Amino acid sequence: MKILLINHYAGSKELGMEYRPYYLAKEWVKNGHNVTIIASTFSHIRSKQPVTKKSTEEIIIDGITYCWIKTSHYKGNGIGRIFNIFLFVFKLIIQARHFSKKYKPDAVIASSTYPLDIYPASKIAKKTKAKLIYEIHDLWPLSPMELGGYSKHHPFIKIMQIAENYAYKKSDIVISILPKTLEHAVSHGLKPEKWFHIPNGMDIAEWSIQTEVKKEHYNTLNILKSKGYVLVGYIGGHAISNALENIVQAAKLCINEKIHFVLVGDGTEKKSLIKMAKDYNCNNITFLPPIDKTSVPKLLDLFNFLYIGWQNKRLYRFGISPNKLMDYMMAEKPIIHAVNAGNDIVKEASCGISIEPESPQAIIKALDKLLDLSNDEKKMMGRTGKKYINDNHDYKMLAKKFIDVINK
Repeated sequence: MKILLINHYAGSKELGMEYRPYYLAKEWVKNGHNVTIIASTFSHIRSKQPVTKKSTEEIIIDGITYCWIKTSHYKGNGIGRIFNIFLFVFKLIIQARHFSKKYKPDAVIASSTYPLDIYPASKIAKKTKAKLIYEIHDLWPLSPMELGGYSKHHPFIKIMQIAENYAYKKSDIVISILPKTLEHAVSHGLKPEKWFHIPNGMDIAEWSIQTEVKKEHYNTLNILKSKGYVLVGYIGGHAISNALENIVQAAKLCINEKIHFVLVGDGTEKKSLIKMAKDYNCNNITFLPPIDKTSVPKLLDLFNFLYIGWQNKRLYRFGISPNKLMDYMMAEKPIIHAVNAGNDIVKEASCGISIEPESPQAIIKALDKLLDLSNDEKKMMGRTGKKYINDNHDYKMLAKKFIDVINK
């Protein structure tokens, strides 16, 4: 099968997030499919941008053809990002006939976070008589409305709403990463039998291929461990959506002198979080720079417990599927999960303690509960978490499921 996947933010192991297109495509290529990913040359979530000279340029990564469309740089979520989105989609529409003739796909997947790429995807699919698949990552325009405060009357939101409705009405198949979007999609025109849930996943085999932790991280954590501290770790983005101010506040409230919090990563909120910790005179929290993806397993192994939290937003009623949480579960560590969402895989897998979001007090209570557990009970939590990922989130299995859905 020839598969054309359009994802504005697609990355790779070398380039960084977004990883899902890469891992699915890699498995499809292994199984004899021909896969092309069309993506933008610039993405705010990549750690590294592809180097291109032409307006459109191809490169092969692990057997996958990446077709890069040159777009503008931007910072934040303002007008620069909006211009970048429209530029990418405009160039796709202009070149739709060319891509149809060149790649001759049997299946076209519109997979960008926003729904506008459904238009060029639909155009390409129509010309080649391919199946049209729309993939739901986040629900747009609900995400910018409920998280960003946009009005439903804003012109940008109206444009996105028209595109989302078009996607549900015109697509042959809708794949949702989130588990609870069916009712929403049906209310916007989707026939329910077209909806399928395929969550995010992990390359299980890749987990065993690990690189050493940076000296700064290794030495810092081992010094803390040698002093008898119980280490509570967070690894990932430091953005508003990660709600990390709650863990800083928990550090302020924590009276157990054995506990030390460690936040690893970078993001727009890191400076303000460091300032907050200083203002609170918190000596029980350490901030470390981000690390390479391949170093994550060995770094996670140095912690006693792991933390992930969310804002208390209605948007999460449709469910969540974070890659970071899967890394945590593969590390076989008990997890504190601060969440109010349509699903909770920590609870489903019995691999930690789920608490209300945006509550530093709840974090402290969860830590007390974990500290009261025996070593055997903590090990059991870790094992059940890893088993859950192996059974439900291996990209080999998810990639096959995706193809089976297309072939139905």
